Amino acid sequence: MIINGKFSKTASAVLFLATASILGASVAYADECPAGKTGIDVTKPGPMSPVGVTDNVISTIDLKGYGSAGHQLRMRRLVVQPGGIVPWHSHAERPANILVVSGSITEYRSTCATPINHPEGDVTSESGNLAHWWKNNTNKPAVLISADVLPPAKSADGMM
Repeated sequence: MIINGKFSKTASAVLFLATASILGASVAYADECPAGKTGIDVTKPGPMSPVGVTDNVISTIDLKGYGSAGHQLRMRRLVVQPGGIVPWHSHAERPANILVVSGSITEYRSTCATPINHPEGDVTSESGNLAHWWKNNTNKPAVLISADVLPPAKSADGMM
């Protein structure tokens, strides 16, 4: 969004997320797994169904013209209500960047033995050997912007 001839902070962050997803850039974690708590499959799978989540696709780009035939760059707005859950899912085939626009949300990663809190303004990347789920443990909604690259034959609408 342009306000008074300038990009808003949210628009700038969304543009950054989309660019990083396309280019595969790594994003620094504001709140990452504490030293000594990382590993492989140190957190077991969590809930398998969404609870209290609104997931709206707000944009898609076919990446065929960028050397990635069959892939799509997808941007979504997720609103996770208090107590809401984004279910367990993998990022082995689908790299993503998440921006916490407002509120706070807790992530339960397969690669971290302790939960990770993501406050407003936090950006986190999800890729490779990572599976996880999220829960809003607060008393107000958490709003997230997700930019991910969908592999061929995956629907832009039905994949968390």
